[in-house]
Amino acid sequence: MLLIRLIRESAIMAVQALVANKLRTFLSLLGVTIGIFAIVTVFTAVDSMESSVKGSVDKLGSNVISIQKWPWAFGSDYPWWKYWQRPVTSYEEMELLSERSQLAGDVAFMAQITAASLRWKGNSVENCEIEVVSHDYQDVTNFELEDGRYFTEAESKGGYAVALVGHEVAKNLYPGTSPIGKTISGKGRKARVIGVFAKEGESIIGSSRDDKVVIPVNYGRKFIDIKTDRANPRILVRARNGISNDQLMDDLRGHMRAIRKLRPLEEDDFALNETKLLTAQVGQLFNVVSMVGAIIGGFSILVGGFGIANIMFVSVRERTPIIGIQKSLGAKNYFILIQYLTESVMLCLLGGLIGVLLVYLTTLLAGQFEFEMHMSSGNIITGLVISAGIGLVSGLFPAAAAARLDPVEAIRSGG
Repeated sequence: MLLIRLIRESAIMAVQALVANKLRTFLSLLGVTIGIFAIVTVFTAVDSMESSVKGSVDKLGSNVISIQKWPWAFGSDYPWWKYWQRPVTSYEEMELLSERSQLAGDVAFMAQITAASLRWKGNSVENCEIEVVSHDYQDVTNFELEDGRYFTEAESKGGYAVALVGHEVAKNLYPGTSPIGKTISGKGRKARVIGVFAKEGESIIGSSRDDKVVIPVNYGRKFIDIKTDRANPRILVRARNGISNDQLMDDLRGHMRAIRKLRPLEEDDFALNETKLLTAQVGQLFNVVSMVGAIIGGFSILVGGFGIANIMFVSVRERTPIIGIQKSLGAKNYFILIQYLTESVMLCLLGGLIGVLLVYLTTLLAGQFEFEMHMSSGNIITGLVISAGIGLVSGLFPAAAAARLDPVEAIRSGG
């Protein structure tokens, strides 16, 4: 109870001191505020981007194996010359894998072309991506339809001229009206729109379907060459229940080598890519960004901490006679110590709170530009804990100096 009373009284005196010196308080807060703002902003932005990447990977299909020509990798030492002569995956290989693999649950084929111009009556949309997919695409990937339906099996196998369109495509081609049942023209062909994807927003890894059109592969292959690098054909495989990705990859590797008749000592001429690798690789990049941001913010906080320490030394010097009077009236050293430590911590916490508030306002501003930022409670607590820690460290030496003052000399200094 005594400690609580001391802290309460110290807090009241600290507030009085801060209010009495408004300009000095403001200048002291500035360094801490900028530092906390920098650190919490970086952490919030990185967390938001990581969440976006995970959401994008989930749209691709979590725990899905993508079989294609090029492996997913980052870095300047990517040995592209080893891969460029590899054959691309084919629809026929997808059918063989679907027949032979006992561990695969769903198997789908997908390819795409870009820079397509789409039209309906007088409206047009440029640079759209057309994806051609097999029927099991709906089982391997995750998506929602805001209107209409997916292809029937008869439409997929029969190569019917039907299409699913993204949210932005529907909004720009068919303003003010439902696209369901209407035609869409592109690449010299027409298709009937039967479904509209729900809005997904921008994606860091480019997997958003908002600007895409999806058609059955047996229709698309009539006018799109799906056996070229430009189409980036790939086979998407999801494991059966109870089968791990490692088991599935071993199984698929064996079947693909058999399908392509590779000799035992020959290297694989295909890549098995896991969607979760995207999260891991991008996560490493985000870790670097977080570290750099923390270092930059740390320097700002360090400068702010020196500023707080300097102000506290000035405060102790100004109030030396008061400290002498307090000690002559029986105030213990720990009371003086707690009093000035409380003032220092409150000063830094106030700067931290302002910094966190600025981050919150930044997230609201980012939302106006369709960049979603979400400030977690963990980041708020981190910012405030760092602020309190800086206040404790910065105020320790001035508070200790105040606590060690001789009461007689302290009172005499005021004369």
